[in-house]
Amino acid sequence: MLKKRLIAVILIRNGQVVQSVRFKHTNIIHYDPVHALESFNRWAVDEIVLLNVSRDRQGHQGFVDVLKRLSASCFVPLAVGGWVDDVSYARTLLESGADKVVVNTKAFEEPEFITALSNRFGRQCVMVSIDARRNTVGEWEVAVNRGRDLRAAKAVEWAQTAVSFGAGELLVNSLDYDGNRKGYDLELMRTIARNVTVPVIAMGGVFTWQDLCDGIQKGEVDAVAAANIFHYTEHSTKKAKAYLIEAGLNFRPL
Repeated sequence: MLKKRLIAVILIRNGQVVQSVRFKHTNIIHYDPVHALESFNRWAVDEIVLLNVSRDRQGHQGFVDVLKRLSASCFVPLAVGGWVDDVSYARTLLESGADKVVVNTKAFEEPEFITALSNRFGRQCVMVSIDARRNTVGEWEVAVNRGRDLRAAKAVEWAQTAVSFGAGELLVNSLDYDGNRKGYDLELMRTIARNVTVPVIAMGGVFTWQDLCDGIQKGEVDAVAAANIFHYTEHSTKKAKAYLIEAGLNFRPL
């Protein structure tokens, strides 16, 4: 049986690590992202997701410079995304130290982009990020453009489409739960996990280590990810991993 994964997410805006609350990224956590990564490297995280949440794509080169600095001291797989809208930029990220690329808006608007990335770099390198929000009738719809634009497309159906076009795994985030400290949207996670054939990563809302357990046990996902909580708790990922293992879940040992 494949082991579950504990993933730390680092959100970068204009070269600084920021907190996310309903996709607003105004609170600076670290002025130097290397400090955040160093703590995760030391304390049992299985993978790191690095996302550029800057408001425009003009900071491409600055983000690449940050990636190069981080990847030089990163000893776990590193998935990188944000403003990835062409194969050339994806290649630059991979050549600069990323192991995977994370795509969202461009993938939704042009699913063939997923196929192009998968054909060029391998399916295992392509992570599609899905941001979902409940509409007025209780259905999960897809949000794009950094969560600002809600589309009339069901999140579960989009997840299946993304996989059919070549996504190697899915990073699923609930905009309703992002930063609200109530745990994952377990129904959303479980529904998507049961309807696709690739690994699903849960994101959005973690406040306690039990939330991570619930993601695996009740959300039925393959990996659990968090951002805010890991930055505010000393030795956080080590404590989280110990809690998950003590709960009898199949994670890599400390």
